[in-house]
Parts: sequence; structure tokens; C-alpha cells
Amino acid sequence: SPVGPGMPPKKAAGKGAAKEDDEGGASGKKSGAGSSVKVRHILCEKHGKCMEALQKLKAAYYPEDGSAPAKGIAKFAEIAAVYSEDKARSGGDLGWMTRGSMVGPFQDAAFKLEISDKGKVVYTDPPIKTQFGYHIIVVEGRK
Repeated sequence: SPVGPGMPPKKAAGKGAAKEDDEGGASGKKSGAGSSVKVRHILCEKHGKCMEALQKLKAAYYPEDGSAPAKGIAKFAEIAAVYSEDKARSGGDLGWMTRGSMVGPFQDAAFKLEISDKGKVVYTDPPIKTQFGYHIIVVEGRK
């Protein structure tokens, strides 16, 4: 008799635990669904040049002179076109990159970064250092 009444709460707790696992799994799936990111970057071999690009981004997106901040990715692409030494891509656009196709620090940053949209552009500050140089990264999508 004491076992009987003890069972349903265990089951309920079990169900609750399973439910939490499902939720955890769902959020896990969300980050798992983030198996690829649509990414842009500004790549500079020298830290100084990358910091110059970062200053341009800050001036554009967070102006201190009272002017209207830039919206959307176009300004980032414009600055990337000027500063990025990755000339293979225009405006720093790397397209969709899958997990495992990027170097470690770049990948870690790309998957942690908030997705930028028309209203708000989020980039890595400070730049991410890899064997290729210094990257300022923006993520435009995740799937």
C-alpha cells in the first residue's frame, strides 16, 4: 500500500523530468539547429587595422555625435569592403557555414553571437583572433 501511493508521484516526477528533458532537448535542438550560420566578417592580418574597422563600425552603429545610427547589414558590408583582407568575398559575406567548417575561435564566436537583423547589428568586439588574423564577425542567420 505505501508503494502504490509512492508510485504516482514518482511517475509524475518522471513525467515532469521527461518534460524538462524535452524542453532542454528543444532548446538543445535550437542550438543544434544552429548547425550552420550565415556569417559575414571583416578579416585583417594586423590588429591595428582591425581596430580601425571596429572604430568605423562603432561610429556608424553607435554614433556619439548625435547622428542617426546605421541600420541593417549594409553598413557592415561597406566597411568590410574597405577594410577586410578577405578579398574572395564581397562585403565580407561568407554565406552559410556549417559547424566544423570554421576554425575553432571563429566558430565559437559565430555560434554564440546574437543574430543581426535590419534593426540591430551585433558584431564581435573585441575581434576574434585566429591563424588567419583578426575577425569582426556578424551573424545574419542560423539554421
